[in-house]
Amino acid sequence: MTSSGLPQVKLKAGKEKPVIQRHPWIFSGALDKKCDEALANLDPGSLVDVVDHQGKWLAFGYFNPKSQIRCRILGWEQDVVVNSAFWEARFDLAFRSRRGLFDPATTTGYRLVHAEADLLPGLIVDRIGNYLVLQILTAGMARARGAIVEALVRVAGHHFGKDVLAGIYERSDEAVRTLEGLSQTTGALWGNLPSEDGVIVQEHGMNFRVDILHGHKTGFYFDQRDSRQAVRAVSAGATVLNAFSYTGGFSVAAGLGGAKSVLSVDVSVPALKLCEENIQLNRAACRDLHHEILSGDVFEVLRLFRDEGRMFDLVVLDPPKFAQSAAHVDRACRGYKDINRLAMQIINPGGFLATFSCSGLISADLFQKVVFSATVDAHRHVHMVSHLSQASCHPILFSFPQGDYLKGFLCRVLGPNI
Repeated sequence: MTSSGLPQVKLKAGKEKPVIQRHPWIFSGALDKKCDEALANLDPGSLVDVVDHQGKWLAFGYFNPKSQIRCRILGWEQDVVVNSAFWEARFDLAFRSRRGLFDPATTTGYRLVHAEADLLPGLIVDRIGNYLVLQILTAGMARARGAIVEALVRVAGHHFGKDVLAGIYERSDEAVRTLEGLSQTTGALWGNLPSEDGVIVQEHGMNFRVDILHGHKTGFYFDQRDSRQAVRAVSAGATVLNAFSYTGGFSVAAGLGGAKSVLSVDVSVPALKLCEENIQLNRAACRDLHHEILSGDVFEVLRLFRDEGRMFDLVVLDPPKFAQSAAHVDRACRGYKDINRLAMQIINPGGFLATFSCSGLISADLFQKVVFSATVDAHRHVHMVSHLSQASCHPILFSFPQGDYLKGFLCRVLGPNI
């Protein structure tokens, strides 16, 4: 035990540097073997102190003997009590850090808590209109669920006004929870249940209906907010293909940017239905837009369009995560190369490609090499117009580079090699 009375996590000699440099994860291989064995029966999510091999105090966090990430650090200051004031202070800091990133009068959907980047590892909170949607991904945060909800209600009341928050809903149905020994769970935690019809949010003046109850993740991909603006800026008069469209974020952005037509392609019929609804929600701002939906496998659709000679002025490729683990990286790279090659071959000379990877195991450098390789196989000259990344409400902590997961490029496809 340490002076604080918490169980003690002791590191091997030479394993303290990442902790001192404020990296929030401690893997099983960094722990003193005897200490790790002694903590094998500790309740998952229990608070612990972290010390070096000589017993010097370094940090505190929560421990899970069932996870390869044994400890996730909550702080580097001694004598901190994890109580309601602790959670409120962390949420207040996260809420304040979003100020000035966008106009709250035209953007009512965004990420409020981004896990490790907001010093709350394993916890995600999105604001979706008058609702907060939680994802609790670790045993430590699951253990503190009640205190978290109470603190969120108080802090949200202070920042948004007492009568703004309608409810808090949990969407902890990610498969990654199994790595923590947790089952998937969803449900209302406070206030009113979100409507089955969804909740309408604004983003830079665009309207979106978000399915909190059944949609992917928390219902919407707020990490692409800035990239949607980049696509909007190059859509005037364009024929657009939005591949892996989900509920049409990029489709709406292209429409409001003045696109002539948009074809939204996704394998999910319910997502495409909501995509069409989102287009209709914005019809007043894009009356002349011709919008179609197509349900199908994007790889097959791209090959079909290439073989048919069907061409577009702008193609958006925003696929789901291809690399779930290190063992999947090579296969993922082949997939990214394939779709980018096919997309380049159906873009009119001078047209644009917005291409993304949300696989954290695929670095920006590796993704750039994959896209380059696709240009070679597609026999196209391609300019890199700009780098694209996750929106500012998904901050990247310098001490936690693993949080830099979304990368992309806005490209101009000049045409066939000459």
